[in-house]
Amino acid sequence: SLEVMTLNPTCESVETAEGVPLTVTGVAQVKVMTEPELLSTACEQFLGKSVSHIESVILQTLEGHLRAILGTLTVEAVYKDRDQFAQLVREVASPDVGRMGIEILSFTIKDVYDRVEYLSSLGRAQTAAVKRDADIGVAEAERDAGIREAECEKARMDVRYDADTLIADHDRMFKLKKSEYETEVQTKK
Repeated sequence: SLEVMTLNPTCESVETAEGVPLTVTGVAQVKVMTEPELLSTACEQFLGKSVSHIESVILQTLEGHLRAILGTLTVEAVYKDRDQFAQLVREVASPDVGRMGIEILSFTIKDVYDRVEYLSSLGRAQTAAVKRDADIGVAEAERDAGIREAECEKARMDVRYDADTLIADHDRMFKLKKSEYETEVQTKK
């Protein structure tokens, strides 16, 4: 059939470079190439075969490449950059299916999960790190605010002390001058 075929490659519990078993599902759109030379290759490979057989052969090829690439990557690389992972699978699988006269129109990663809770642990660790950083940020902000408040209070107290000292000095000078004037006035009487 020259129609587009939709395949769902699945690799269950394939160990990553770190030894973490992941299950990855993808969606691939493939079709027989219509260029005369490539169409004849597809005919040689699949003439007289059922569509389900053709799909099975292509699916096994895609799953093999998916499994091989998955084994070379870290969990984080697979999970965080699914597009790059899918692009890598597409690039590696295209020559093989191309030799069968098949073209990969698109390949995307639909789902990545594990049964050992590695991904959810990553999520919990990331959430805990974000919360910890937020708590540290709040504590630092409160500390800085407390320090600034204490500095302002000290500056206020210094100004108050200077003002009180100046008032007391002027009051003392006033009383001294007043006393001198009173003494002078008393002396002249």
